[in-house]
Amino acid sequence: MFLTIVFVSALAAAPQDTVPAPAIAPVVSPAVGPVAAEPVGIGAPAVVGDTTPPRRRKAVEVSDMYAFRLKIHYIASYATIPIFAAQAIVGEQLFNTEQNGYAPSHALKDTHDAIAVALFGLFGVNTVTGAWNWWETRHQEKGRTWRTIHGALMLLADAGFATTAALGSNAKFEARGGNPARDLHRNWAEASAGVALVSYIMMWKPVRRD
Repeated sequence: MFLTIVFVSALAAAPQDTVPAPAIAPVVSPAVGPVAAEPVGIGAPAVVGDTTPPRRRKAVEVSDMYAFRLKIHYIASYATIPIFAAQAIVGEQLFNTEQNGYAPSHALKDTHDAIAVALFGLFGVNTVTGAWNWWETRHQEKGRTWRTIHGALMLLADAGFATTAALGSNAKFEARGGNPARDLHRNWAEASAGVALVSYIMMWKPVRRD
């Protein structure tokens, strides 16, 4: 026993200049059984290194007056439809009367002028409310291009109707027959109404893209 203790002590005090035997890693046998497939799709784990965060849509806050202006805009738009129809009927009667060589009655001309004033007022209300709401939602990306095209067409129609009104001062009855100024007045009115109609239909739910 004493010799064994002395021998172990001598080994511990010996210099460490010998090369140790290489360690042999234990061999692990592969597990036997079904291999679970990694999840794919929504439940798949995130890929390491993919640090790009998902893009979040920016929320746009609107004032309390936005909904109020929008309601006025809708009411004025719906009111424009029957007034447009009435102006088309009266204008056609006025045109046909003069085309047949007869002077139109004052009542017919006054009605045509009164309807034109009503349309001017409705288009003014729609332009102000629509432009104001467009400006308030200018940072809202969804549907912005569609709303911008709608607004641009309505402004173009406004300019066309203003030109129509300016040409109307020369569209007077002439007993000698045709009046180029009257024809030009009618052409501008129809073209402007067509542009306004396209802009109007753009905001119908089956067609609307915002």
